[in-house]
Amino acid sequence: MEFGFFHIATILVFIMAYLAIVFEHPLKLDKTVSALLAAALTWALVSYGFQLGELEIINGHGDVFNALKDGESARHGFELTLQHHLGKTAEILFFLVGAMTIVEIIDLHRGFEVLKGWIKTNSKRKLLWIIGTLAFVLSAVIDNLTATIVLVTLLRKVLHTRKERLWFAALVVIAANAGGAWSPIGDVTTTMLWIGHKTSALKLIEHVLAPAIICFVVPTLIIGMQKVMKGNIKMDVKENVKAERLLSSKPMLFLGLGAIAFVPIFKTVTHLPPYLGMVLGLSVVWMVSEYIHPEEQFTAERRHLYSAHTALSRIEMSSILFFLGILLAVGALESIVIGNVGALQAAAQWIDHQVPNQYIVVTLLGFLSAIIDNVPLVAAAMGMYDFPIDHALWHYIAYSAGTGGSMLIIGSAAGVAAMGMEKIDFIWYFKKISWIAFLGFIAGALFFVLQVKLGFV
Repeated sequence: MEFGFFHIATILVFIMAYLAIVFEHPLKLDKTVSALLAAALTWALVSYGFQLGELEIINGHGDVFNALKDGESARHGFELTLQHHLGKTAEILFFLVGAMTIVEIIDLHRGFEVLKGWIKTNSKRKLLWIIGTLAFVLSAVIDNLTATIVLVTLLRKVLHTRKERLWFAALVVIAANAGGAWSPIGDVTTTMLWIGHKTSALKLIEHVLAPAIICFVVPTLIIGMQKVMKGNIKMDVKENVKAERLLSSKPMLFLGLGAIAFVPIFKTVTHLPPYLGMVLGLSVVWMVSEYIHPEEQFTAERRHLYSAHTALSRIEMSSILFFLGILLAVGALESIVIGNVGALQAAAQWIDHQVPNQYIVVTLLGFLSAIIDNVPLVAAAMGMYDFPIDHALWHYIAYSAGTGGSMLIIGSAAGVAAMGMEKIDFIWYFKKISWIAFLGFIAGALFFVLQVKLGFV
């Protein structure tokens, strides 16, 4: 079948929506709107073109359907293909809703105040390593965006000079993105690869952890040598942080983090999808939150302040809808046939022909993720390549997409969050931090490729 009007129209709609997402701030249009429009319009074009016989559809098993030739079976195949993409998208969405709710429950019980008590130094360089390590480890459990929000909030309580705080906040972004890259629950993109059966939890950790550590350590060493990091900070290390905690702070912190960290174990033991493990974790945390007493004089009238219902109301639903829109739109591109494969696989074949080395292509993806949202980038890559689970390229995609966004402050959800919270100037970050993040990214990338060449991956 020839490359026709509906092929071009579908791809153009996706590209226009993509550009609208990239330029959401100048356009003053929330990226969620663009993503939802992309989902609805791409599938509408695909459906109409399919019914007219101008488009063929390919499903996940490689079966091709033509409405004119295959009749009713083709229409049934189209419905199943759409349901397949909706089902895979829903798995990611329910996983994220569960994780977000658990984190919000922890926050309602002031569980993250416990972390403040772990800081026992007034040395800037020591504090830099403590904050960076916390960001790296915490982001692997509660995701890089949440870890950034928690630690920037913590920095505000510890550092009172904004100039110093900007450097620490920048490191938090780099460390959180690096920490999220090696964990199946640390970043939306790694979660997508994990749920999409592109990587397993253990192999992802085994192959990406070392490059991610290098990506975190190199910038930390460089920032630690900056003039601003000399000397001590003015803070009261004897401050009574317990005054800000609740009776339930520590139990809910460890229960919540444990519930999220248990998800990969649940999947390994039961072979069930990760979202069911997250549903189990949420149900346990929710149940405990119903019975635990956060305060000494706890009354029924105050229960709503710490309830899961309040936590659910604090979830950012626009992010969930953004993922819904962009993943369904990418699913539409995966489904239309160009040649004898889906459109994204056809694009991969063309890129491979132009750039024979796939590691160069994925490295470029890392640079692109500093400019373009990494969710649609990874979603597109998943549709482009057809490698078996735990192929080295999937792990390198996780590393590149996860850490490349640190090179610009707008290149990751963590960076955007820190930018909004601390009013970090784009130009300041570009001049002071981008080259440092670049060195960390390249150092980790070279180490990963070295692992491949030596046969360790």
